[in-house]
Amino acid sequence: MPTRKKAPQTRKASAKKNLSAARVASGPVPPYGDPIHKAIARGDLREMKALATSTRKWLSQVNSALAKLEASIKKAGG
Repeated sequence: MPTRKKAPQTRKASAKKNLSAARVASGPVPPYGDPIHKAIARGDLREMKALATSTRKWLSQVNSALAKLEASIKKAGG
């Protein structure tokens, strides 16, 4: 039975491979949508305020990381 040689990997395929590796390395994203909706449904003011404070802190960290990412993209020519 003849064996088939693998075609050389193209840049596009290589880029896809690198992109999927980047997705794995980024880690999970906290699911704030569901806890927020559930806290609202329960109507517990103390819980909603605590969740709002926690979410604002997380959003601040995400916005800071996003700004750094966008600066790196711009610097890399993208």
